[in-house]
Amino acid sequence: MQDAFRPDPRFHHSGSIDRAPGAAGTSGAPAFLDGGGAMGERMRAHDWNDSPLGDPHGWPQALRTVVGLMLNSKFPMFVAWGERLAFLYNDSYGEILGDKHPSALGRPFQAIWAEIWDDIYPLVERAMLGEASYADRMYLVMNRHGYDEPTWFTFSYSPVRDEDGVVAGMYCACVEVTEQVLAEKYREEENERLRALFAQAPGIMAVLRGPDHVFELTNQSYMQLVGHRQVIGKPVRDALPEVVGQGFLELLDRVYRSGEPFVGTALPVRLQREPEGPPEERYIDFVYQPIRDAAGNVTGIFMEGSDVTGRKLVEDELRAANLQKDQFLAMLAHELRNPLAPIVTAAQLLKLRRGDAASVASASEIIARQAEHMTALVNDLLDVSRVTRGLVALEKEELDVNAIVSAAVEQVRPLADARRHALTLQLSGQPAHVNGDRIRLVQVVSNILNNAVKYTAPGGSIVLAVTVEAERVHVTVRDNGVGIAPEVLPYIFDLFTQAERTPDRSQGGLGIGLALVKSLVALHGGSVRAESDGMGQGSAFSLCLPRVAPPPERPAQPGADGRAAGADADRDADAALRVMVVDDNVDAAQMLAALLEVQGHAVSVEYDGRGALERALGECPDVLLLDIGLPDIDGYELARRLRARPETARAMLVALTGYGQHQDREEAKQAGFDHYLVKPADLNEVNAVLAQAQARR
Repeated sequence: MQDAFRPDPRFHHSGSIDRAPGAAGTSGAPAFLDGGGAMGERMRAHDWNDSPLGDPHGWPQALRTVVGLMLNSKFPMFVAWGERLAFLYNDSYGEILGDKHPSALGRPFQAIWAEIWDDIYPLVERAMLGEASYADRMYLVMNRHGYDEPTWFTFSYSPVRDEDGVVAGMYCACVEVTEQVLAEKYREEENERLRALFAQAPGIMAVLRGPDHVFELTNQSYMQLVGHRQVIGKPVRDALPEVVGQGFLELLDRVYRSGEPFVGTALPVRLQREPEGPPEERYIDFVYQPIRDAAGNVTGIFMEGSDVTGRKLVEDELRAANLQKDQFLAMLAHELRNPLAPIVTAAQLLKLRRGDAASVASASEIIARQAEHMTALVNDLLDVSRVTRGLVALEKEELDVNAIVSAAVEQVRPLADARRHALTLQLSGQPAHVNGDRIRLVQVVSNILNNAVKYTAPGGSIVLAVTVEAERVHVTVRDNGVGIAPEVLPYIFDLFTQAERTPDRSQGGLGIGLALVKSLVALHGGSVRAESDGMGQGSAFSLCLPRVAPPPERPAQPGADGRAAGADADRDADAALRVMVVDDNVDAAQMLAALLEVQGHAVSVEYDGRGALERALGECPDVLLLDIGLPDIDGYELARRLRARPETARAMLVALTGYGQHQDREEAKQAGFDHYLVKPADLNEVNAVLAQAQARR
């Protein structure tokens, strides 16, 4: 750092002051110090005896002229003169000095601004060598209020020559622009923050300028929508050529001409988001908002919106699901009315008691048959509900698929024979073992077979084939029936999906069978698919299940009497049982009791839990068929009380209820029930339970 400015030897002599007296002003001071505000007054009152400048009356004419101009200017100015660059300044510059004012008057330039001397010295040196300089918004850290503060100044340093033309000092005109610079920096930071917010905004945004709608600004969301391509600086027509003809350019033109904004909701737009890819359809909510200048003229358009493709697809799916639901409810009403009509008619006939035995038998058969049909419908509904909610618990064991399909064919054979179908069964000829639930797998195959029978015209052909691979077992059902339309095929396994039917809906069904098939097969770790060449071309459904290695064959073990162990001795299957039916539904209890009495059992009926407990303790029945939802104590509590009494502890307890969920079965097991039957119970299931009771009696 320079201790003091050392001027060039060529003009060193100019540091001395011409002390010839000058003209005096009205106050006795030189005339050039007249006026000048507070600093003029200070200069007039200042004791210049100890100053290297000496008495102002002897200052050189060049210095007098500059000081006179400076003092009467409202612009911040100072003059630094002589070998030590003594500092003279006006009122406006005094504000810049801060706490350094007024003691800075007459002091050396370097001593006053020591903290910025290294920054400004090169410019001072240039001025003293006769070269003017200009600095725009120069950054200087000044200490003028007792602390360092950042400042910015725009100023010029100019040489001042004496009468001999030698540089004797320097002159500065300056303006502090700190506030302006800080304001601009704040605006830039704010603009940068807004640009960042704009760029990162989740909604799509773009700014278009001029009548050609040239892209000026876009954000990340907009670029993700249109695909990453260069759009800035290009008109929309050139940047997004695929939107031409889709109506968006016309909308932009209308907004630009009219100045009226446009709001679009879930409008489709086809965009080529990949350079060589096909157009993709997206849906957008957006606003075209005109941008106006100070005169109110439209100069551009601000586009803001959202890509709502996901929402639109969900809404479409919900609408489709709602439509399917309405169609399903209509089908359900139709399917339930169909069996109800003959049931009601047959019941009215029986009520009249005027028919002969044949008529009564026919009416009874009709009621039984139609009730079985309704039961199947309700069971399908319950099954699909449990499966879709994940409440189905499979009872898996190792099974041979050949036996599964044989059981399914046995169930469907009567319907196929009635329609004169040629039903061909092609077994694998080798073990086709899987790990699965026998009842559910038979249900799966019979559902597919039933569909084939229903949708194949009388006299048609159905082939069921089992094939085995190293790790998979395949079951294929192929028919030459009505086939599946191409538009239906992708959705054939969706819930409530059915192909077109004739107005009489002769095939029937609720459209849930194949959805149930898909879910049950998935629970077994398998898959199912459908194939068809179209309407009238038949169809094929294929199941694929994981295969397990077959168990080794075991020789039959002879029993004590020389017969195989599985050949049990004949039991008296006709032996009568003491059976109690407990149900608060009087009609249901009486009808079941009547059915059991016809089979030779001794049956008693109770309609509440406490009455049943009291009677059971006296009669000690072999089997109790208990409803769960009794009016006083529920079936679970009744079962626990029966198990707690020695008179009924060994009785077989059978839950007979309309609740069929897994947790209901578990609760029944914990309460002490031996068996669990869901209403309406199949007579074969009831007889099987009674046979077990006979066997253990």
